[in-house]
Amino acid sequence: MKKLNREIAFNLVFWLLYFLYEWFGLAALSGEYGSYFINACMAFPLAFIVSYLTVHIFIRKYYNKGKKVQFWIAQISVAVVLLLCRRFINYFVIYPTYFPEAQQVPLFSFGKLIVELVNLYVIVGVYALFYFVRSWYEEKQRAQMLLQEKTVAELELLKSQVQPHFIFNALNNIYGTALKTSPETAKLISHLSGLLDYNLYESKHPFVPLVHEIAYVKNYIDLQKNRYGSKLDAAVNIYDELNDLYIAPLLLLPLIENSFKHGIANSLKGAWIRVDVTRAADSFSIKVENSIDEKAPFTEVKNGGIGIKNVQTRLNLIYPDAHEFRIVKEPHSYLVVLKIKILK
Repeated sequence: MKKLNREIAFNLVFWLLYFLYEWFGLAALSGEYGSYFINACMAFPLAFIVSYLTVHIFIRKYYNKGKKVQFWIAQISVAVVLLLCRRFINYFVIYPTYFPEAQQVPLFSFGKLIVELVNLYVIVGVYALFYFVRSWYEEKQRAQMLLQEKTVAELELLKSQVQPHFIFNALNNIYGTALKTSPETAKLISHLSGLLDYNLYESKHPFVPLVHEIAYVKNYIDLQKNRYGSKLDAAVNIYDELNDLYIAPLLLLPLIENSFKHGIANSLKGAWIRVDVTRAADSFSIKVENSIDEKAPFTEVKNGGIGIKNVQTRLNLIYPDAHEFRIVKEPHSYLVVLKIKILK
């Protein structure tokens, strides 16, 4: 809300100053304040329309998303239309009454059209400059904040790794002993060891192989299977080749945890969870769906809860304009769909 208020205030001040410039700034040279007031009333809406379309529509929706051809087609089309509007209004409305000598120049004079075009787009450039400078400043602030958070996180990680590393080594030793006496226990220790190994080592990288992230999720689900026993039916389905794909680490586990916390843990009878992984030509998708027992209390938090919100925040930072995230609540199931564009 505060940001919106600042933007509204800026636009009010900016366009008021522009109107006063078109009126008083030009009229001061000739003293024709009435004539230039009419001229300002004509110039203001055209300049506002082309500035708004250029900055808020064409640049954001086309240019910034790599749609350069669409950007230039839209920009040139609007420029031609508004330029002709400005020229026709000047020539047939403003000039006959207030500046009759200006009609001595032909309507479609190339030189006059260029002057009109420059006058129109100078204000667009000044208006756009504010948004470019602000975007640059916000991006710089965000980069500094992320760098500070990364430094703090790395320090905390160094302090916290000593004890988990010891536990990881101890688990490997226990696994070797349990393998001889209790294979089922050894299997559980293996899953837990896999979770710790991923957390300690692989998750430090900005991106990890997607198959490793899925293996991490499988270890977690296998541990939960031991907890819920025959009550839980769990499946992880991989339908396509994934060996060449990468993903930011620890994005999927909160989705799985959410399924157990808000669905399976509350079930009074049999429950199920299904994870489907597919790929297309330019993207891959992960669908996490779990059953809901209507007779049991379902503690639903808007947008999934803290874990889901953290995932959405990370997705916006790591995959801006390169992902889709949907949550679908059905009477008997809860579905989360994550689609990520394949980064070249």
